[in-house]
Amino acid sequence: MATPGRAAAPRWAVVGVAVAALAALPALVGALPVGDCPVPAAELRAEVLASDGVTYSGYAESAGGLALPVTDQLDSVADLFSDRTEMRVWWRSPDDHRVDVLSAAGETGVHRDARGTWTWEYERAAATRAATTPLALPAPPDLLPATLGRRLLSEATDAELTRIGPRRIAGHDALGLRVTPEEPASAVQHVDVWVDPGSGLPLQVVVLGRTSEVPALDTRFLDLELAVPDASTTSFAPPPGARVGTADQAEIVLEAGRRLAPVPLPGTLAGLPRRTLDGAPPGIGLYGRGITLLAVAPVPRRLADELRRTLAQSPDAVTDEAGTRIAAGPVGLMLLDPPHAGPYVLTGTVTLDALVEAAAQLPALGGVR
Repeated sequence: MATPGRAAAPRWAVVGVAVAALAALPALVGALPVGDCPVPAAELRAEVLASDGVTYSGYAESAGGLALPVTDQLDSVADLFSDRTEMRVWWRSPDDHRVDVLSAAGETGVHRDARGTWTWEYERAAATRAATTPLALPAPPDLLPATLGRRLLSEATDAELTRIGPRRIAGHDALGLRVTPEEPASAVQHVDVWVDPGSGLPLQVVVLGRTSEVPALDTRFLDLELAVPDASTTSFAPPPGARVGTADQAEIVLEAGRRLAPVPLPGTLAGLPRRTLDGAPPGIGLYGRGITLLAVAPVPRRLADELRRTLAQSPDAVTDEAGTRIAAGPVGLMLLDPPHAGPYVLTGTVTLDALVEAAAQLPALGGVR
């Protein structure tokens, strides 16, 4: 007759094998052959842009590698691009979706409707209402692979597109598409997007800067279901007893942008054409297209002072007669503070040389020629 210890040993051995098999399952699935098909790059891009109406739910993760030199007023933006962000998403349409951000500190839900967004902080029982505005600061829904992929491909030319190898992402075979910007001012080496061929939905986006082989941003789905989420899941109304407030995410920029005598901005900067930005004061300029963008904006004095102190603490910051500037991966930032115009910030996915060139083309801001 077997002793209890000996009888248990085979059973525990079976359990151990099962656990090992489950642990290896993701790697085994990833090693399976991935289907590819010869869809032209321009056609695949068109499928992505047509995926705006695709409904889905799932789990996504974004990993940022940008150590942005920002102040306390913009630390939430810095966290998005420098940390790992875990998101649950239910997407019915661009004006009807929900994204829950999961962290060690708790859970925050962003609910979008036709009039704006509700941000619900579960632990604080606080609901914040924000109107839709073209100057809104980046938020977690902007980092979803589907959203970001469409945004980065929206203005790419056929000459900038090439096909790359497929991948298996969230259980789907995804076709690869690369965008290599043509602008000499761009600090982006390329952007890779993997696309579900059936829906056109981007499943993973990787942004690589010119100066590093480590992605500046990598966002992907880990789980995805292509179905219509229930409307009751995405809708939101503050529950009884909740603290309710409002927020204007763009107020930092608008405060300075409403100056009575804005600095005149030229039609091009660093070879990038100026573009229209609906709702923006005349003192704010946006240049470029697609992946390569440069923004010029006045900032409040208190924000400029905080930013200057932050930059002074960085060994990578450059200060000379052209201004103070720094690069965080493919994102460049330059602070100008002429005596008669007030502080301005130049920032975007451009090189530091491009920032210096742009500053020189703004003589009203003390640009050095």
